[in-house]
Amino acid sequence: MALVGLVRVSTSAQETARQHDALDPICVKVFEEKRSGKLKLAERPGLQAALDYMRPGDMLTVQEADRLGRNLLEGLTVLAALFEQGIAVKILDGIAAGEHTERNFLLDLALALAEDRRRDIVRKTRDGLEAAARRGNLGGRPRVVDDDKRRAILARRAEGQSLREISRGVGVSLAVVHAEVKAAELDTSDVPVPTPAPASQC
Repeated sequence: MALVGLVRVSTSAQETARQHDALDPICVKVFEEKRSGKLKLAERPGLQAALDYMRPGDMLTVQEADRLGRNLLEGLTVLAALFEQGIAVKILDGIAAGEHTERNFLLDLALALAEDRRRDIVRKTRDGLEAAARRGNLGGRPRVVDDDKRRAILARRAEGQSLREISRGVGVSLAVVHAEVKAAELDTSDVPVPTPAPASQC
C-alpha cells in the first residue's frame, strides 16, 4: 500500500508549502490543484490525476479533511464518491486524523467545523474592515501598507493562510502582516467569535 497525496488551495494566489511539508515526506507522489472544490470528481483535475495514478490498495492522503472540499457538502460528496470506488482516505491532522474507508461521525464533524470556522473568520474579517473604514473616516492611525495590500492580507488570512505565507504572497514583512491581522482582531474584540482551529502561525 502506498500513500498518494493531494494538495488543494482555492486560488492560485494561495501558498501550498504547509501542505507539501506534511505530505511530501510520506507520499510516493503528491498531486496539486489550485482551484475551488467542486461537487464532481471530473471537475477536480488534481484529484482526478491522483485517482488515475493510484493502484489497488493505495490510500489518498490529505493534510486536513477540508482539503477534500471547501465546505461540508462538497467534502461529503467527494468522500462518498471515493468510498463508492473502494478508495480509502488518510487524514493527517485534525479531529478526523486517521484512515477511513467509509463515512463516519468524525469525518462529518471535521468538515462541519471547518466550514463553520471559515464562515466565522470571513465574518470577523469583514467586521474588521468595516470598523477600520469607520475609524479611517475619523482620522484613525496611519497604515504602513495601502488599502489594497491590507485587503489582500485580511482576505488571505480569512482563507486560513499562515502569517508567513501571507508575507510571501503579498510582498510585505512578517511584522507588517502580524500588525494588520492583530488590528483587525482588535476591531472586533467585543464580538464573541470562536477561536480558529490550530494552524501554522509563522
